[in-house]
Amino acid sequence: MNRRSFLHYANAAGLAAALPPLSFAEKKSVIKPPFDPIPPIPAETLLLKDYRPRSIYKVPVTQIERAKYPIIDMHSHPYPKSEAEITTWLKNMDTVNVEKTLILTMATGREFDQIHAKYSRYPERFEVWCGLDFTGYDQPSFPDSAVKELVRCHDAGAKGIGEIHDKGMGLRSGKSATHNLHPDDPRVEAIWEKAGELHMPVSLHVADPIWMYQPMDKHNDGLMNAVEWRLDNQPNIVKLPGMIDILERTASRHRNTTFIACHFANCDYNLSRLGEAFDRNLNLYADISARYAETAPIPRFAAAFYAKYADRVVYGTDMGFDTKMYQITFRVLESSDEHFYEIEQFNYHWPLYGLGLPDDVLKRVYHDNAAKILAARV
Repeated sequence: MNRRSFLHYANAAGLAAALPPLSFAEKKSVIKPPFDPIPPIPAETLLLKDYRPRSIYKVPVTQIERAKYPIIDMHSHPYPKSEAEITTWLKNMDTVNVEKTLILTMATGREFDQIHAKYSRYPERFEVWCGLDFTGYDQPSFPDSAVKELVRCHDAGAKGIGEIHDKGMGLRSGKSATHNLHPDDPRVEAIWEKAGELHMPVSLHVADPIWMYQPMDKHNDGLMNAVEWRLDNQPNIVKLPGMIDILERTASRHRNTTFIACHFANCDYNLSRLGEAFDRNLNLYADISARYAETAPIPRFAAAFYAKYADRVVYGTDMGFDTKMYQITFRVLESSDEHFYEIEQFNYHWPLYGLGLPDDVLKRVYHDNAAKILAARV
């Protein structure tokens, strides 16, 4: 699943509707040529969306088929549409050295129960987290109704909560959405407190990449993605800096609850801001899912961030379960390769660079930090 497919998934109103129309098995059966067989486009009329540069540099190319250390993937979703595809996923996990995958269902009620039933057959390989039910969030019965359903999901087997979204317009969990109800709103405090009481970590997606909030003009560094997923035209939206402040207030008010900010809390463009949040909130972690292309252009700064906060960052994918996808993430994290492109995976036009993370950092990011979070629930 490439970057554009991921965004379609994350922005869909419901989990079932977000699944791709073709199965992964069907997609794999299509043999594609090395490059799209399209006629040349004159440079004067070439659009950014059609720009597909090829590196001219004769530099080392590292092929990493299997992660150097076992992995706990802290951010994935129930992509398979059949038992056969789950079997393929398990086989791919074995191939690339993924020990366990967390399934963030974003679901409650019957939908959660059905997903849990599929993956609970493999308790050593998959762990299933539930969503939150925001139905009636503007009614007096809220949040008691949401807390009640959270407890029910916990008793039914949910080990954590996620992925809960707020891109600045209000909290959302799968099909259950709110308007202007943010994580630091007093109306949801009882939910976060109950999560801590039940020892259920919360996977919280705040904001989106910075360029989606910026003007769609010639200065927008991420225009290739931003123009399709723009948020700059949404009225009364809380922008990215405001959402990070909300994340911090939420974590600081609920010290007994573990929060995992998805996608570097979308501070990939300003990792120092995330570092400040880490320094002030020991119950806050971040997963690195679906932000490899956003951090690989700044390899030295990103590697230094990983080293400084090696105990607070966890591995995640959020991009399907194809072996090539995993291997691209390994190349970014493990290699020191320079100036390579993965446009079809991430949909950005800029070159990437390997971070060359040292073994002690890799072990913690790949596995040990996640294992610590999961073990703390017992």
